[in-house]
Amino acid sequence: MAEPVRLAKRVAAQVPCSRRQAEQYIEGGFVRVDGLVVDAPESRVADHQQVAVDTTAKLSAPASGATLLLHRPPGIGDDAARALLAAPHHWAADPDRSPLLRQHLRGTVLLMPLHPDTEGLAVFSQDRRILRKLGEDAAFIEQELVVEVAGSAPPEALARLGHGLVRDGRPLPPCKVSWQSEHRLRFALKGIDPSLVPWMCAQVGLQVRSLRRIRLGRVPMAALPAGQWRWLQAHERF
Repeated sequence: MAEPVRLAKRVAAQVPCSRRQAEQYIEGGFVRVDGLVVDAPESRVADHQQVAVDTTAKLSAPASGATLLLHRPPGIGDDAARALLAAPHHWAADPDRSPLLRQHLRGTVLLMPLHPDTEGLAVFSQDRRILRKLGEDAAFIEQELVVEVAGSAPPEALARLGHGLVRDGRPLPPCKVSWQSEHRLRFALKGIDPSLVPWMCAQVGLQVRSLRRIRLGRVPMAALPAGQWRWLQAHERF
């Protein structure tokens, strides 16, 4: 029995094409081994395994790059959050069922990161437009937060939270704050790090029990379950 060979070598002989083109087919997700997408050119395949190549596919990668939206659970660091960007954690209800390839994670940047204690929408992207939007223009992006609190706040609490707090001698930017229920506040912030919300609440006698980011700009987290991710859709804009 012949020894297994590198998938790239098998594809190059089967198409036929150059070894580099074979690697592009594989890394682009256009090669299936026994019906499953394999995106690692160095994978080994045996003679009896079926290798199918979509030779009609364009070999050039999309210019924009990939963007993934994760519902980050509370209590985990950035590395643990990034580790959730894997096929088993792809949201089953995502309308985009494109397979996650290694090239989609290469050079991906975590944008507008959350404190480890904060739950909610996290954005990982390679797209230069989104890197600029959520990087250079982060102060102009509205973040919507749902905050569970305990304690008793005075009647003027919402007004103070919205426009009246000073930290380190500087007034915080104005924000929108409203009650959703007896122990739940909604914040809409621009230019304020979500990690400051517990401090803000403490200034009016409230203790934060949990904090969840549910929207960045015009992109909501919506029904995305904790610990799962989905693709940013082509029509969505931050």
